[in-house]
Amino acid sequence: MPVAPIDRRHFLIGAAVAPAILSVAHAATRSDPFALGVAAGEPEQDGFVLWTRIAPDPLATDGLGGLSGAVPIRWEVAADDRLARIVAHGMAEALPTYGGAVHVEVTGLRPDRPHWYRFTALGVQSPVGRAWTAPAPDAMPARLRMTAASCSHWELGYFSAYRHMAEDAESRLTLFLGDYIYEDGVAPERRAQTVRSYGMGEARTLADYRRRYALHRTDPDLRALHAAAACVAVWDDHEVQNDYSGIWSQDRATAVPEFLRRRAAAYRAYCENMPVRLSRVMRRDGSFRLNRRLHWGRLAQFDALDGRQFRSPQACVDGVASRRGRMAPLNCPDFDDPSRTYLGFAQERWLYDGFARSRARWNLLVQNLLVAPLKVATPTETLLWTDTWNGFGAARRRLIDAMVDTRLANPVTLAGDYHSAWLTDLRQDFDRPNTPAVASEIVVTSITSNGPPADGIIAALPANPHIRYFDAANRGYTSIDLTPERLDVRCMAINDRRDPRSAVRVLHRAEVAAGRPGFA
Repeated sequence: MPVAPIDRRHFLIGAAVAPAILSVAHAATRSDPFALGVAAGEPEQDGFVLWTRIAPDPLATDGLGGLSGAVPIRWEVAADDRLARIVAHGMAEALPTYGGAVHVEVTGLRPDRPHWYRFTALGVQSPVGRAWTAPAPDAMPARLRMTAASCSHWELGYFSAYRHMAEDAESRLTLFLGDYIYEDGVAPERRAQTVRSYGMGEARTLADYRRRYALHRTDPDLRALHAAAACVAVWDDHEVQNDYSGIWSQDRATAVPEFLRRRAAAYRAYCENMPVRLSRVMRRDGSFRLNRRLHWGRLAQFDALDGRQFRSPQACVDGVASRRGRMAPLNCPDFDDPSRTYLGFAQERWLYDGFARSRARWNLLVQNLLVAPLKVATPTETLLWTDTWNGFGAARRRLIDAMVDTRLANPVTLAGDYHSAWLTDLRQDFDRPNTPAVASEIVVTSITSNGPPADGIIAALPANPHIRYFDAANRGYTSIDLTPERLDVRCMAINDRRDPRSAVRVLHRAEVAAGRPGFA
């Protein structure tokens, strides 16, 4: 839950006893309580969420970051980068119950302008972060620059792509599209690819997942990105376990109750460590609701989706040893079964009701997986990968039909997961390539994770004309410029993920004109 405010007397008392708290792990004079940086998220017209985590010993094995008691924290928001004009401030507490994480839901700010913020605890000031408030609901901004990222495997490279995202001074929003952490390390047969080790076993408990997030936040480029712009984030599978679907582990030997305990620990760690509104996503009954809707004036509506928690089982797994995603023949009956759902039927209704009410010029779905189909023909059969929307074909049809039926203006889906860059045109009938596109899709390549085997996908492209661009060779991110007239996409590639100072380049550019879905 959001932290409760505390008065100045308790703050001073807490500051006085703080060295005793910190001595659990390190002497206070040798510990940085803000070693994991600061972040902001969920921008609205009058505020956003501020985040930090008091962790003088970030990788402590109990997952508490060296914290053993409450630590009072002061937060400040200013209208200038020197923090001379404070426009909001207050007190909060870092509690072991939340692994030392603090979420402050700031309100009362002016719309559509930058704000700077910091925390103070234990006599130490945090780094300064910047976040933009969203424009007023009836405003039509001239432009929105944002960047999007996915799939940052710690062991496979440095986060230089995050550094370049942070250095984009015009970006006002960061979208994290899933696989922010990886629950496991590099497979034994690929150990030679390891650039830096997780140094810990597969995450299964709350302490394990908390330590995973802490390790990622020790990376200076990730900290810089979070301090540079507010974010909107969704999860995919690796925040819990590879290729899980709903309540089902990819491992058939894992019973549902056992997996649900692991999933709950992973979800809690995610919510603690990301700048989300705990009052909305962590329910008092212990459940989690990640889907939410944000607006950037009348320019854009963002629907952030949960594409894992409420799914039906993976498609076509009867008689198969593992429940993980796989290539399955086109005649698998699960692909077109209307009783199967990707989002869960309650989330589907919420989404389609939002489509019907939207008055935004652009409507963006911030979600985890490729929506467009990819059919791969072999000499004997046609195959589909089951872990994406492919495995939930009827649900995909409902999604695209809802865009048409509600006359949704300029829908764009965003996704990660596939460790490759894609631009696709979404149609109601993909077997009729000459029919008009209904929506546009942007799939972001990975920050570090290995690309998929590209030869088979490239060979299949002629049979999938809705795929307008594909690249699996490069790691990087995506930069998006949104105006009332068009959406401009730049697929950005770093030169070498093994180099922490790697340069970046524009790999590909494309655009979508308002009122004309599909890439030019």
